[in-house]
Amino acid sequence: MPGDAALRPLAPGPLLRIGNGALTVDIAPQAGGRIAQIARDDVEWLVGHGDDNAAAIAWGCYPMLPWAGRIRRGEFEFQGRRYRIPPNLGAHAVHGVGFVLPWRVESQAPTHVELSLQLPADESWPFGGSARQRIEVEGDALKLQLSLAAAGRAMPKPVIGWHPWFRKPGRLEFAPKAVYPRDAEGIATLPLAAPPPGPWDDCFINEQPVVLHREGQSLRLASGCDHWVVYDQPAHATCVEPQSGPPDAFNLAPASLLPGESVSAWLRMEWG
Repeated sequence: MPGDAALRPLAPGPLLRIGNGALTVDIAPQAGGRIAQIARDDVEWLVGHGDDNAAAIAWGCYPMLPWAGRIRRGEFEFQGRRYRIPPNLGAHAVHGVGFVLPWRVESQAPTHVELSLQLPADESWPFGGSARQRIEVEGDALKLQLSLAAAGRAMPKPVIGWHPWFRKPGRLEFAPKAVYPRDAEGIATLPLAAPPPGPWDDCFINEQPVVLHREGQSLRLASGCDHWVVYDQPAHATCVEPQSGPPDAFNLAPASLLPGESVSAWLRMEWG
C-alpha cells in the first residue's frame, strides 16, 4: 500500500531563536532540524506550522538528505543489490529521512546553531552515515551549510539540499538553463529539455541567483548547487529548493560515496 508518512503531522517542539534584531530565525531541532520561521523586519517569509500546514512535508525550511525529491517507488540498485526504501508519499520515497528525525544541538550562540544527525541503518536507509548543518545569521543574510558523511560502508552518493516553503511571493526572478522532463509518474527523466512556462513542479539546471519579492522586500538566494526544484503551483506558497543533484538520482545518475567520504552544500539567503 502506498505510504503517507510525509503527510503526517509533525509538531515543531521547542524552538531555538537566533538573529540580530532585524533578522530572526526560529529553529526546530526536534522537527527534522528545520527552520520553523524566518522574519525580517517583522515580515514572516515561511509557511509555518501554525498556518494549517502541519504535515511534515509542508512547512518551514527543512534539510533533504540522503536524497532529494522522489526515488521512483523507493527502488534502486547499488553494488549489485536491489534496495527498496519504504514509500512515504504515495508510491514513492521522497526527500530522504532527515526532515522527520530529531537533530542534536551541538552548539548554540546568539547568531548561529550547529546540529547533527546520525542516520539510521535500517530499512529507511540501510547505509547509515552522519549529517551536520550550520544555520547562521550574518547581517542581512542567513547562511546554511549542510554535509553528509559515509561511515564504515559505501552508499549511493547522496543528494542533499533544502526545501523552503516560502509564503507566496508577488514576483519570482528565475532564469534556468534546462529542465528534467517529468514522466507520467511525475518523476524527473533525461535528456534535459528547454524550460517550459510555469507553473512548475520541476527540477532545473540553474547557475544564477533566484530572487523573490514580497511585501516590499526582496530575497536573493544563492547556492553552490546547480540543481533547483521550483514548486509554485500552490496558491499560498512557492518552494525554491537548491539541491546537489536531481530527483531519483540513485537511478538517473548513480554514483558511490565511499567510507569516510562526504558531500556538502551551501545556501545563502540575503535580503535587499
